[in-house]
Amino acid sequence: MTNLTQVFDGHNDTLLKLEIAARHGRPVNFSERLDGLDIDLPKAREGGFAGGLFAMFTPSYIEDFNHKYDHNDPKNFLPVDQKKALDFTLAMFSRLRRLARNIPDTLAICSNAEEVRRTIAQGRIAAVPHVEGAECIDLDFNSLEILHAAGLRSLGLVWSRPNAFGYGAPMVYQPEPSLGKGLTSAGKKLVSKCEDLNIMIDLSHLTEAGFWDVAKITSRPLVATHSNAHSLSPSARNLTDRQLEAIAESVGIVGLNFHVGFLNALCDETADASLDQMIRHLDHLIGILGEDGVALGSDFDGCVLPSEIGNSGGLPNLISAMRASGFGEILIDKICRDNWLDVMERSSVGF
Repeated sequence: MTNLTQVFDGHNDTLLKLEIAARHGRPVNFSERLDGLDIDLPKAREGGFAGGLFAMFTPSYIEDFNHKYDHNDPKNFLPVDQKKALDFTLAMFSRLRRLARNIPDTLAICSNAEEVRRTIAQGRIAAVPHVEGAECIDLDFNSLEILHAAGLRSLGLVWSRPNAFGYGAPMVYQPEPSLGKGLTSAGKKLVSKCEDLNIMIDLSHLTEAGFWDVAKITSRPLVATHSNAHSLSPSARNLTDRQLEAIAESVGIVGLNFHVGFLNALCDETADASLDQMIRHLDHLIGILGEDGVALGSDFDGCVLPSEIGNSGGLPNLISAMRASGFGEILIDKICRDNWLDVMERSSVGF
């Protein structure tokens, strides 16, 4: 991996896939190559994947290891009970902690940017715990305190479904942006509680109204771990230029999502997306956010990837496309790794 550009990525759903596999009686060895995983140790080594925010997401229902989320199937967006979500989150959190204990020379859980830098320098994968969708959090925030003590450092308030804290943006083609419904009173309290604990808030999946609610409350950089430019791919899940400008003003960051339906112009997840389209999104984001405000948020193991990427082993293909498009090595390092670590420091994550 020393000859590759090291990537610290803003979002993956690998823990979910590992948990689903175990619940279906086919536990996966992370250290071995497996076709059903975008991230395993061999692919990570091939691609320069050096770590990232490891998401814990509770699905509305679980079908099987290779289940793909049909964004037209309403049962994928049904509400999730808090106790069920907490149980499932604890199972994934425990799985991550066992991985770190069982393969300490390969992977470590990190609480802040300095620990990430040290872990990457040691040749290990740096995993920062993240919860996607706050269904597991009770309204008294007791579970938030415990999860934080266990290592939670980043929280997405919603997935693309409503919960007690707010409303999620639908995953639909939406050329004319819609504000939708924003945060609930509990959601606004949750933002403040996360600030007290130095937990980074993730704006990805929020409605635009929820985005502006967070922007009014927080004093921290605005962060969208895995979202793209609405002007190039008009999905309701992507960010308008006005939202990007607000993120820039806060000295925040956006991680490029690799999902084909958030990259191509028709928001079609059955169609491919090219490396050129990924570069166009990066160019657009850099044009508004600047070179310090753009990163990668692949959504590995949680999306339909461009064929030219395939899995985490394909990261060098994107980096080669950056070079071919005139991105210098300093900018590439910022996008691939340094900008995430800098925004974690600006957000006081782990302090």
